[in-house]
Amino acid sequence: MKPRRAPGEEPRPAPLTVGLVHNLPLARSTVDPDAAARTRPDLVAALVAEPTTRVLLVRHGHVATRDGALDLRSPAEVTGATWDPEHLAYLGRDDDAAYVSLTLPETLGDERDLDGVPVQEDAALVGFVEGLTFAHLRDVGDALPDRDAGLATTAVALSAWHARHPRCPRCGEVTEVIDAGWVRRCTADRSLHYPRTDPAVIMAVTDAADRILLGHAAHWPAGRFSTLAGYVEPGESVETAVRREVAEEAGIDVGEVQFRASQPWPFPASLMLGFRARVADGAPVEVRVDGVELTEARFFTREELAAAVRDGEVLLPMRSSIALALIEEWFGGPLPR
Repeated sequence: MKPRRAPGEEPRPAPLTVGLVHNLPLARSTVDPDAAARTRPDLVAALVAEPTTRVLLVRHGHVATRDGALDLRSPAEVTGATWDPEHLAYLGRDDDAAYVSLTLPETLGDERDLDGVPVQEDAALVGFVEGLTFAHLRDVGDALPDRDAGLATTAVALSAWHARHPRCPRCGEVTEVIDAGWVRRCTADRSLHYPRTDPAVIMAVTDAADRILLGHAAHWPAGRFSTLAGYVEPGESVETAVRREVAEEAGIDVGEVQFRASQPWPFPASLMLGFRARVADGAPVEVRVDGVELTEARFFTREELAAAVRDGEVLLPMRSSIALALIEEWFGGPLPR
């Protein structure tokens, strides 16, 4: 039985145990990736012809949703789709179905005749899409069921990669999609190119008094505070990246670094590696923001952060982010919203 708290008493910090930060919103999946099947040359065509296959639609980085879940359709229900391999990806299968993602053309519905009607090849698909609801994964990722969260995260990541890598980085020629959407092959030199993931560190930094360091990024709305974060640079370890980013952005020297959890963040291609970090013993805790990435940063006690959130002075990160999970792990439970 959990000990009860007195009325108004703030949550006590949770002890750090392996796996305490778990089941992160965009790190959930119940679908078998079935990677070995991707090299079958007829796989996508066979899946599109199978009535039990379910199609996840992606448009401008958003996913089709309905009633709090993905709006998955059979291929026959996706009226007007041409099933171009350039826009398809095999996401895997479970006991219920095989799943593919279809990225809708960026210009869908933009080409119209003199009467304002979509051109013939787009008309049926435009009419179908207009009846759908598309949501950003940042906004709905935490609310989706486990299966759907995994499918959507993979689909959005692959869609972003394909959109940004239409040509060979070696020779500049056009690439073609193979292996069910998981590889692009240069049509000139035949080199193979795979989806990339950029590792980034994100850290809940605490001082000797167990206060947490939160910062406000220059491009955020007023009052938004979150944990510090940054990309891992070539030649450095993730621990080094944590210490470098905190020193660069806030002027704080970090000592102990402990990995907590990770989750993909496909905006467009990050893997967020979450850490707890402690200010180095004897190091000053005077915050000095860089003024470029961060315009403000400060340490909060639990009582100060809870009051600031309740009063609307501080806006917390979105529920789909690992940042909020790290903050609430330090806080000892959910913060007031």
